[in-house]
Amino acid sequence: MRDATIAVYLLCLVAALLLVVAAQLPARGVAPLTELLDAVLAERAPRFVLVLFWWWLGWHFLVGQTVDPPVLAMVVPSAG
Repeated sequence: MRDATIAVYLLCLVAALLLVVAAQLPARGVAPLTELLDAVLAERAPRFVLVLFWWWLGWHFLVGQTVDPPVLAMVVPSAG
């Protein structure tokens, strides 16, 4: 599992480096982030998915760290 995780991180690093190189090429520019978001969020479905993802992210990383499950007291019968 560790090898797979390292491989995914390396793949992300290579993809980021390729994107930086592609952005520097004069004939093939990469659109600015604002133009990309304008095009993607022009419809309702991507906005809905973005809100759901943001909710999931907040729930799992913010609320999950502050809410502890209740501890149930276990009654152990005495031997005597």
